[in-house]
Amino acid sequence: MKKLYRTVLRLFLLISSALIPAMAAEIPVIAAASDLKFALEDITTQFTRETGRTVKLSFGSSGNFFRQISQNAPFELFMSADEQYVFDLAKQGLTIDQGSLYAVGRLALFAPEGSPMVADPELKGLCDMLQKGRIKRFAIANPEYAPYGRAAKEVLIAAGLWGVMQSKLVLGETVAQAAQFTVSGSTQGGIIAYSLALSPKIKEQGSFVLLPEKSHKPLRQRMVLLKQAGETAKAYYAYLLKPEARTVFEHYGFTLPQ
Repeated sequence: MKKLYRTVLRLFLLISSALIPAMAAEIPVIAAASDLKFALEDITTQFTRETGRTVKLSFGSSGNFFRQISQNAPFELFMSADEQYVFDLAKQGLTIDQGSLYAVGRLALFAPEGSPMVADPELKGLCDMLQKGRIKRFAIANPEYAPYGRAAKEVLIAAGLWGVMQSKLVLGETVAQAAQFTVSGSTQGGIIAYSLALSPKIKEQGSFVLLPEKSHKPLRQRMVLLKQAGETAKAYYAYLLKPEARTVFEHYGFTLPQ
């Protein structure tokens, strides 16, 4: 009897060791722009609850993800904060198609607790504090590869502040990191994603205002399935276009495409 038990146990362990890697391989990794962090975490919880399927979220800058995917990184779905990256990947033949526009992002000017700056849409409070020498450090995402950083730079240029601000800038690798710098107490303010400013973890740490759309080029955010996408990634992509997901995007301040 003991011999039979050991044989059955050994067989079970062999089967389990074979199945676990296969099951893990079926969990797709989603490359998502960092402004989506809180919205996607909520959406993914709903998706898993309703479908029983699981995805792994990887947040970062769209520009860095673009380079990684161009070098055959094993992502199955790319959610970019700049649709041009999706179009460029499609030209390289790495995607199923040109994807879908899922949202348009917005920017917020954020003043952390204790900051002398008053957040206003015209950046008058920022200008005033700059003239008084009270702005020492100001956070934005790196404009070189983060779409929200490029948009923040455009806002500062439009306000005539880019020149004087460059020596004071603290650059985050992503807009999420820029938000962390903004609320950490080490800066007097920052320009971050409106979707992050609206999250409970951030909005309670200061005051913020939505910046006008006309102050920067539209942050048209597009997602696309990559050639290696499996059934779970395809199901997740379809779910992101459903009313349930769109409601969450809207809750976090995104403008929804028609």
